[in-house]
Parts: sequence; C-alpha cells; structure tokens
Amino acid sequence: MELIGAQWRKSSRSSGNGGDCVEVADNLPGVVGVRDSKDPAGPALTFTPAAWRAFVTRVAEKA
Repeated sequence: MELIGAQWRKSSRSSGNGGDCVEVADNLPGVVGVRDSKDPAGPALTFTPAAWRAFVTRVAEKA
C-alpha cells in the first residue's frame, strides 16, 4: 500500500541520540502507517485505526 501524503512523527518515547525509533503516520483516512525511522524508504506496516488503537491501549496497559 502506498502511503502517499503520510505525515510521519516519531514516537514520544524515542531517544534523541538516533537510537531505535518508530514513526507513525495517522493522518490518512482508514489507515495508520508504522515504519522504522532508520529506514524511511523501507517497508511500512499498516493497520486499521481500530487495530492501532487496540495495540496502543494494550501496550500502555503492560507499561
């Protein structure tokens, strides 16, 4: 899936020293993109907004 027009943002938990980071694009209708910030031209995972919310909620519960 092409994520044309995606506005990527880094995780608020990412370190400022270029470490392991995840970027999320949630500005597109019907899809949330997730990619590795160290490889922005590489592959991205896509989720429905509902699946992404469920994932984030579950991760927050475990933190």
